[in-house]
Amino acid sequence: MIGTLRAVVLDAPDARRLAAFYIALGGWSERYVEDDWVSIDAGQGWRVAVQLAPDHVPPRWPDPAFPQQAHLDLRVPDLEAASARAVELGAQLLKRNETWFTLADPAGHPFDLCLHTAREDTTLMGVMLDCPDAKQLSTFWSEVLGKPITYEGDGMAMIGEDGAQPIMFQQVGDYRAPQWPDPAHPQQFHLDVTVDDVDAAEAAVLKLGATALHADGENWRVYADPAGKPFCLCWD
Repeated sequence: MIGTLRAVVLDAPDARRLAAFYIALGGWSERYVEDDWVSIDAGQGWRVAVQLAPDHVPPRWPDPAFPQQAHLDLRVPDLEAASARAVELGAQLLKRNETWFTLADPAGHPFDLCLHTAREDTTLMGVMLDCPDAKQLSTFWSEVLGKPITYEGDGMAMIGEDGAQPIMFQQVGDYRAPQWPDPAHPQQFHLDVTVDDVDAAEAAVLKLGATALHADGENWRVYADPAGKPFCLCWD
């Protein structure tokens, strides 16, 4: 393990509006607010953050010319009721299936509502990353986060146990990687990883196949994973 998952971060043209959407939909709580950043406690150890991206270009799923890079899977006890609530809050219904509905949030990010009748609340099941090679990317993130590969097959993979912040991977044809910070090829989502020693962590992720993007801040550095998705190594 190189680090631990700190947050799943969504880009938005209005960070407070998108954060308010997920807080209301999930019944979650606001954790920290700045002008361009809102952190949300989504329960079960999940931290979701929304950051201001004034030049945000939303995905237009399923249009491959404007692909999604990742999406959230939320578990709900009633698909119709949860979908209606999401639409009331500003989402757009994109597709219905028997056990899940796909919607776009107010910033255009697709997300899935998945039927789960064992609980009465809305929970975050996991984050799904699109990629050209599910085996390659799941192996990379398994090493980074120290989470075992718990599923692999049919172009899909998952690291981590259900209920313990799993990350999922789906292999897509004609995958188009983000080219951060180019707004024509936006990142949309990124993962923040907490590390103890950023220099040692940097050497380790580069050895695994990451690329340094040569951007940093007071307590973070930016890299791209083997699928080209940006992520940050962060320290306290």
